[in-house]
Amino acid sequence: MKKICPFFLSVILFLNACAPAKKITTTAAVNTNTPVNSTGNTSITNDGKVWASLWQQRAAEYKALCFQAYNIARQRVDEGVKRTSTKPLAIVTDIDETLLDNSPYDAKRGLQNLDYSDETWKQWTDKAAADTVPGAIAFFKYAASKGVTIFYITNRNENERTATLYNLQRYNLPNSDEEHLFLKQGTSSKEGRRQDVLKTHDILLLCGDNLPDFDVLYDNHPSEENRIATTQKLQKEFGSRYIVIPNPSYGDFEGALFQFNYKLNAAQKDSVIRAKIKADK
Repeated sequence: MKKICPFFLSVILFLNACAPAKKITTTAAVNTNTPVNSTGNTSITNDGKVWASLWQQRAAEYKALCFQAYNIARQRVDEGVKRTSTKPLAIVTDIDETLLDNSPYDAKRGLQNLDYSDETWKQWTDKAAADTVPGAIAFFKYAASKGVTIFYITNRNENERTATLYNLQRYNLPNSDEEHLFLKQGTSSKEGRRQDVLKTHDILLLCGDNLPDFDVLYDNHPSEENRIATTQKLQKEFGSRYIVIPNPSYGDFEGALFQFNYKLNAAQKDSVIRAKIKADK
């Protein structure tokens, strides 16, 4: 057997040490349970729901806006209780995204690339697991301490009553009982229910995240243009009698965008968004 010259042996060892390591490739796990649209990608609409839910859950700016709204509401209560009224004072409030935070539901649906459904929404509300919107509990308890009655007007269905009451009562919210909870009864318009409150009380404030929570002028599915014109007309009411809580996930703004066509699929909604959004060219 031939001996290898020590010099050449050292050269061979050196070259082996300097040789690039063989690249090892790995395959990332793919969640095959996540639905995709016809293009093989997630929907712009449903991705937007995820981003909106993330902002609602994580952004200090979201909390700041909620605190701002409820701080203004507290000032209006202080002013209102000093005025003479012929009837007891009341605040009418929406529940979802005004008082209770349902972003975990929206996030789950968005991450699955799925839209809202009545069935899955009912499954969520049955849990009575919604947290509260920042500043809401403190404000409504403060208003009640000043002798103001709270009425909850929501478009949740009657079969959600028990779970809704339980969710409100978890936080010891004032007037969270059968008498003060008005659920949807055949129509999504809240005007009739507001009128019922006005029979016995003067409404000091209305709190909501969706413009039909405030005024009958937003009922009957007005177009985007009409909604903007109405908001311009009512501009003095915002921050005065109307207290708006931010909700980027859903609402009549979304319905108006799609002309209240609830049969559109994700791809069709994405097409509308691409046509209407202002994007740099």
